[in-house]
Amino acid sequence: MLWAAATVVALGFLIALEIAARHYGLPGPITNQAKEAIFAPSSGPLLYAGMALMMVVLTWRQRFIALGVAVSIDIPFFLGRWAVDSKLTFGNGALWVMLGCVVIAFTRRTGKERTLLLKGVGLGLLLVAGRKTGDAWLLITAKTRPTVLDQYVATADHALGNPSWLVGRLVAATGPTGIRLLDFVYVQLAVAAVVVALYQLRRVSVERRFPRHHLVRTFLVIGLLGPGIYMIFPVVGPIFAYGAGSEHWTNPDLWPSTPPTAQWAVADLWPDTPPSISTPQAFPFDEITPRNCMPSLHTAWATAIFIHSRKGPRILRYAGTFWLVATLGATLGFGYHYGVDIIAGVVFTLTIEAGLRTLDRGWDRSGIRFTAYGATVFAALLLSYRFLPVEMARNPWIFGPLLLMAMASVIYGYVRTTKVWEPKATVVRQRKPETQAELV
Repeated sequence: MLWAAATVVALGFLIALEIAARHYGLPGPITNQAKEAIFAPSSGPLLYAGMALMMVVLTWRQRFIALGVAVSIDIPFFLGRWAVDSKLTFGNGALWVMLGCVVIAFTRRTGKERTLLLKGVGLGLLLVAGRKTGDAWLLITAKTRPTVLDQYVATADHALGNPSWLVGRLVAATGPTGIRLLDFVYVQLAVAAVVVALYQLRRVSVERRFPRHHLVRTFLVIGLLGPGIYMIFPVVGPIFAYGAGSEHWTNPDLWPSTPPTAQWAVADLWPDTPPSISTPQAFPFDEITPRNCMPSLHTAWATAIFIHSRKGPRILRYAGTFWLVATLGATLGFGYHYGVDIIAGVVFTLTIEAGLRTLDRGWDRSGIRFTAYGATVFAALLLSYRFLPVEMARNPWIFGPLLLMAMASVIYGYVRTTKVWEPKATVVRQRKPETQAELV
């Protein structure tokens, strides 16, 4: 029943975003996803990652068949685009396979097997739809929030020593190789999440049921709630508000198709000269650049990957740690986020993760207390960025540690709360063998 209700809510949300996007003269998430059945997909790896999630409910034989069908469909699509000198991408086959499994579920499956297959397909399609939904959300933030609050956030960021300016210079010093590596980590975050999720869901095909909690749930809830904060606290980021925009990264050509934004910037300061401390005010920006900084959802998602990789094998734990560190370097180093965005993103994730786990435990009292505490800290961070930025900038030795302590308190509270939820191993004491002398 809960799964059906969630499906209805997700579908209603997609329809609402489709209508909102149409209002601004652009296709919405449903239209964009439908187009990828025939036209070039925007992200082939993401479509195959979604298909991989769907395949957790299949047997190994069925997985090989599904993969073979997807590749067989993609090859002629790819060759056709190559012949007409079009965009060389792939992923149509993966989408066709997922849609085909919906047909199979209704025509060849019954009862629990039908429900399980539909859950698998829904999981894969939700991951893909989440990307389209995010694109629509970003468009709406740009269209409905003509002014941005970057001066407030940049002023508050003085309390942390303007980390985006520092890391931006470090990333530039790594040269094209380091920049492209961080760009790969930044762009393929969803694929990394799928790798962790596949480990968590590895026994679904055997047990014929999904675990109560897994990474994909947290990932989707972050993507659902995060853009709502964008509407409350619209921020474009230091590279746009204080720099040359994405044109800064034309070498090594990371984002060549992004419209120029330098004319909207307050000044061309990033990453060489931090802005001076002055009374902040909102200022207008274009209707294209997303207001997607507060909180940093890339940091939030990378934090979720790190948390869920802790119970995996050593290589998965190392990968989760690497992805978190590299994502932090990319979000700051590319100029897409301020330091205070990162702190808000970490608090945001831990609060959501604890809330979902509390729900699974039947509204556990300790979980409710921590979720309320995390939400309070998150709200306090946003209010301080908005109403106390000058005080924070002028007293960095007070507010800098306070910000870090607030984040640390949420991390500590999360670890302490969830630790008691972990199943404790039972130690079985073996009886000491009795010697012959003791028997006599």
